[in-house]
Amino acid sequence: MSGVMERTLALLERLAADVGGVPLATLADELDIPRSAAHRLLTDLAAHGYVRQSRERGLYMLTTKLVSLGLNYLKASGVVDLTKPILDRLAEASGELVRLGVVDVDHITWVSLSQGATSGLRYDPDHGIDVKLSCTSSGVAWLSTLPEDDAIALVSKQGIAKPSQHGPNAPPSINALMKRVRLARKQGIAFTTETYAPGLNAMSTPILANGNGAVGVLAMSGPSVRLTEAKMQQWAPALKSAAADIARASAASPLFRRAYER
Repeated sequence: MSGVMERTLALLERLAADVGGVPLATLADELDIPRSAAHRLLTDLAAHGYVRQSRERGLYMLTTKLVSLGLNYLKASGVVDLTKPILDRLAEASGELVRLGVVDVDHITWVSLSQGATSGLRYDPDHGIDVKLSCTSSGVAWLSTLPEDDAIALVSKQGIAKPSQHGPNAPPSINALMKRVRLARKQGIAFTTETYAPGLNAMSTPILANGNGAVGVLAMSGPSVRLTEAKMQQWAPALKSAAADIARASAASPLFRRAYER
């Protein structure tokens, strides 16, 4: 790996995946960066407050500065304030987790959620990771809004999820995935049963900007024993209605406005 910017971003992304910290040698070896160069970059990042080194074991880890930047960005965009009441109403009524994702070039980023389950089984998702396009309802919902060649290119770039690493029903090939994408395009909503993880069902619908494609996705997820296929069908109209409400409200947010102006 060469190039200061490329190496710096690679270090930040690797550290973001391990809250406990990572040794210098591991970072250098995994990212194919000379140890001396990795040490210089980490020292510079530490000097600017993005990285710190633990005194006990000498491990490198991120500070909260990047998190703070992201939160400030979301706050300034107004997207959370504009959409949270809509998410809260749907989550409370359904008793399931409802999440809002924003389409950002070639991936989906989660920006807000509302947990409807107050007791019993809950789905508490991982944060800060890119949505896996091939095995999530949100990925399928977004792909359904794209020309097929573009959808296939995005999935090929990210890779097909393996059923052994995700859910037993994860599509094993692009052909299998595209059948689901076409069905979601026809229905205006994507349903998945145990594709992302065992025991997890979900549905998602795109948030559409007038004539400019999807600016985001709205998803409902829950344990398969409770969020059954019948329950998903029951709540599908409400999910679509909430997505339409968000589309109208989101035009006031700079985060979404750029998609409306494409």
